[in-house]
Amino acid sequence: MKIYLFLAVLFVSNLAIAQGFEITGKIVDQDNAPLESATVYLEKVADSSLVTYTISEKDGSFVLTDRSEPGKARLIVSFAGFRTYQQQLDIKGNMKLDPVKMQVMDNELEEITVTATRPPISIKKDTLEFNADSFTTRKDANLEELMKKLPGVEVDNEGNITINGKPVQRILVNGEEFFGNDPKIATKNLPKEIIEKVQVTDTKTKSEEFTGKAGDPDNKTVNITIKKDKNKGYFARATAGGGTDDRYELSAIGNYFKDKMRVTALGSSNNINASGFSYDEVFGMMGRNAGRNIFFGGGGGITKAETAGLNFSDKWNEKYTLNTDYLFERGNTESRTTIARENILPDSRYFTNSETRNNQLNDSHEASARFEVEFDTLTRLSINPRFNGNYGKSNRLSTAESLDEDQNLINSTENYQNEDLENQNFSNSIDFIKRFGGRGSYLQIGFSDSHRKQQNDNFYYSESIFVRDGMETSQVQDQFIDEDEQEDNYSVNLSKRTVLADQLFLDVSYDFRYSGSTNERYVYEANEQQNYSSLIDSLSSNFEVFSRRHRPSAGVNYEGDTWRFGSEVGLLHTSLENTNFLRQTSFNNSYDNVFVRANVRFEPERSKSISFRYDTDVNIPSIQQLQPVRDVTNPLNIVVGNPALQPAFTQSFDLNFRNFDFATRSGIFSYVNMQLTDNNVVAVTTIDEDLVRTTTYTNVDGRMSANAGVFYNKQIKNEKKTFRYSLAMNASYNRNVGFTNAVKFTSERYTLSPRVRLDYEIEEFLNIEPYYDVTFNSSRFDINPNRNEDFLNHQAGLETTLYWPKNVTFGNDISFNSYGNVSQGFDNTSLLWNVSLGYEFWKNQASLKLKVYDMLDQNISTSRMIGDDYIQDVNNLILTRYAMLSFTYKLSSFGGGQMPNSGGRGRYRRH
Repeated sequence: MKIYLFLAVLFVSNLAIAQGFEITGKIVDQDNAPLESATVYLEKVADSSLVTYTISEKDGSFVLTDRSEPGKARLIVSFAGFRTYQQQLDIKGNMKLDPVKMQVMDNELEEITVTATRPPISIKKDTLEFNADSFTTRKDANLEELMKKLPGVEVDNEGNITINGKPVQRILVNGEEFFGNDPKIATKNLPKEIIEKVQVTDTKTKSEEFTGKAGDPDNKTVNITIKKDKNKGYFARATAGGGTDDRYELSAIGNYFKDKMRVTALGSSNNINASGFSYDEVFGMMGRNAGRNIFFGGGGGITKAETAGLNFSDKWNEKYTLNTDYLFERGNTESRTTIARENILPDSRYFTNSETRNNQLNDSHEASARFEVEFDTLTRLSINPRFNGNYGKSNRLSTAESLDEDQNLINSTENYQNEDLENQNFSNSIDFIKRFGGRGSYLQIGFSDSHRKQQNDNFYYSESIFVRDGMETSQVQDQFIDEDEQEDNYSVNLSKRTVLADQLFLDVSYDFRYSGSTNERYVYEANEQQNYSSLIDSLSSNFEVFSRRHRPSAGVNYEGDTWRFGSEVGLLHTSLENTNFLRQTSFNNSYDNVFVRANVRFEPERSKSISFRYDTDVNIPSIQQLQPVRDVTNPLNIVVGNPALQPAFTQSFDLNFRNFDFATRSGIFSYVNMQLTDNNVVAVTTIDEDLVRTTTYTNVDGRMSANAGVFYNKQIKNEKKTFRYSLAMNASYNRNVGFTNAVKFTSERYTLSPRVRLDYEIEEFLNIEPYYDVTFNSSRFDINPNRNEDFLNHQAGLETTLYWPKNVTFGNDISFNSYGNVSQGFDNTSLLWNVSLGYEFWKNQASLKLKVYDMLDQNISTSRMIGDDYIQDVNNLILTRYAMLSFTYKLSSFGGGQMPNSGGRGRYRRH
């Protein structure tokens, strides 16, 4: 920790050497009325490079500060609907300017040309817009590196983006999805040089975009607009590499733009747990977290992955839009998981140790399309079909043993499974909208359906030993399990918005959802001839569940610039039908709940807001939880469902606050959320004298979860040196009501996680990013105070990138993890050090990289999990040290010429 404090003091001291300046003033219109959110910025007269910028406050005032001494500079003020204002200044210390009076744009002027630079940042009604050329990056930077330069934006070491404390859910390119729903494909592959603007808005559905309805302020969407001269051409990248331990990587991605048409193709093959197209400029496909199984769901393992995909997007005649993509994935994953588990009973405890080895082969096909027709400016039809198919097989070997409190063996089992799995999903949604006038009134009709079919053939063999009074008894299972499951869902939504007054609306809607599920599970026992022909009735089932949900509702919504509130109140009627054909049993229940959705948002300034949201929802139990048939696939853990379960009812509360000051490049964001759940579905487990667990399900009230956090970041810039830091504090509280050996209990868990991240950069030379996180964990149990536990987890890291000498990139990524209170036999610390050395040549179109993953060969995957009635430590098979030499070639051409490797600040001419 001391090293991080030393670095912080060193960087701040270095930046504070220059005296800097401060310029204050006020922006008004022709009638001396203040103009809020005008962009005010300085650029050097000598080369038009950006010095600093800010946004005017609600009273029109502004403050420009910087630690540099630019001498002669040009003050520029930009505001939509007004002429751009310019004034040359001789910067000396602190300066107070006379009010700047903006002139309304006169559209009747002809043959007059005004030349002006684009403002670095603009704030419109619901959009924050950055001019890409105003933010200096190294040559060949990608979108992710550009995002790191933007105020209020944070990109973590896994590539996840937050803006003003809110997560980015989607990345669009010219208003359309770049490739599926993975934002990292865009952030790590789009070159900065082709980007004109980065626009940030509240996340909206396509329907909300068309109707103008307010979006979700708690999630952000980023839209990238491509420069007009770069919107005709292509760029591509291909990589090939080989390494130690037979590690290899192959990948290619190509993009072709022509006005509103875009084609993207990609393909990859590797055995280093990389997706292959979320490309890290420093570490390549290895990324900074290659030890995790990123593309195939996480959880450790080593995967040989092969992918291929194609995306096409186009718009014709401003009426017809088509966006379609296809992605093929093939994975061959080897995994090994070791678990040491302490099971807590009301008056005793016992231990289980297990190890599972699995080899899984899986082919996946995913295709989707979205076709939109705008018949006119008021009428739109959208059709969005989607298909996903998974076809796989796995071979799994598991061993487990249970020991009593004195470490005496009570039982052990070894089982082998050979499983074939097919899963097909198809869904489609049709959305029709008719707007009435331009004030926000509309009628919307939506229909959607989804269909899932799963077939599972499992050859299962196990041998179990039970020890009682010193005597051993054995049990053998040799079975074939044939399981087919099908689910069909349909929904219809009708909604009508009526204008009551300016920005005040009445919303009326009716939502109907139908779901039908069938599950046929037949278990056959092997005979002496090893034929699986004898049906085991007690373990087999033929089950059917239907649910219908009706939700009529009405609400009043106000969507003003400063205040925004909405309400929706209705009846949530749910009916549930359950039929067991093999047991000749059935039931039919119905449930009525009040549906409420309300939110209020206060935004006194464009960069400051506070919001509150309240929701209710109902969750139907799964078919596995309802099915009253014993599942003994694991003879030490038997599961049987409960057909009398009721839906869980949840209330959610969310409070958010944000305040970002563009003058000081600092912002604070905080949140508090809470969920209360009644009729929560929980497991009820009983343990017999052989330590065999039998689990069923029931409903309980009183579940609660709460989270709170505060986040602060600041940026200090001095010429080509930039220092950023962020401080965060997150806390959580969870209260669970459950059962241990059929005895009801209440557990409480508390966590507190402070975090600090620093970022010091000398442009085109050096970047240093240290960070440190610590998590305090505390657990309390009302029936067994002896198992109360407190421990700490630590995470620290240092990322450095050196761009020196010319055309050479040297990267280091060091991360340290320490887990408190881990069982004996498990390492509680890990140190991962990744190194990359790259060299660019052929006019920066080609590069060679030497990468070493896990330089010290100390990477481990150990984690501790605390459940309601257990504590367990888990260790997974992961990638360890290897070295890789790779070659990358980039090719691009726009507007008939090759894309330049660097660019200056863009200028435009306005007529």
